[in-house]
Amino acid sequence: MTDVKAPTRAKVGPLLRRAAAMEAAMWRSLYVWARRRPLPLGPGDDPFGYLGVVKPILGIFIALSVVEIPIFDLIVTNVVPWRPARWIVLALGIWGLLWMAGLYASMQVHPHIVGDRGLRVRLSSGIDIWIPWTDVEALRKRYRSLPSSKSVQVEQEGERRVLYISVGSQTSIDVLLRRPTTFDLPRGRSEPMDELRLYADDPDGLLRSARGTPATGTVSR
Repeated sequence: MTDVKAPTRAKVGPLLRRAAAMEAAMWRSLYVWARRRPLPLGPGDDPFGYLGVVKPILGIFIALSVVEIPIFDLIVTNVVPWRPARWIVLALGIWGLLWMAGLYASMQVHPHIVGDRGLRVRLSSGIDIWIPWTDVEALRKRYRSLPSSKSVQVEQEGERRVLYISVGSQTSIDVLLRRPTTFDLPRGRSEPMDELRLYADDPDGLLRSARGTPATGTVSR
């Protein structure tokens, strides 16, 4: 008899592991951010944030979470006769607030890094891509708005395959690669990519910081 539960377990297991890893990373980021210590940077490294485009939205969600906790506590206390319900709802509300704060913190403590040897593209704690300058043909400033809100997207443009690492459905830097390159993503290794597009709050500063590297094709448009 065929075990129909085996395919389900095969799908659910990796999903649960990714969720657990993401949860742990959120708490670590919140701890690091709360300590207010400088980012650990190497000689010649310049950090570039990407939080600006979603900062107002995250701020609104965090503020709403703060307001909701006492409101729901008051409602449950006066409406639900089962006393433990109050503590369950209170715990969920506090967890939700800390989770949103952890998401904000993870984007603060994991910026893009421009260094002497290459470009480190990051998104929260889930994406960390290293591209040496010897693999970069050019960097270009170009704002794009994407129809999808997914942070990681792949698009085929003719014969070229493009990887988007977007924030708030936007990108502002195009990284043209010298050869098709694969990258480690949350769901596994990507197909070979010809270009990577990312978002940075200060694309002009990122381009300036990258000048003088082997990526001599750096331009801004």
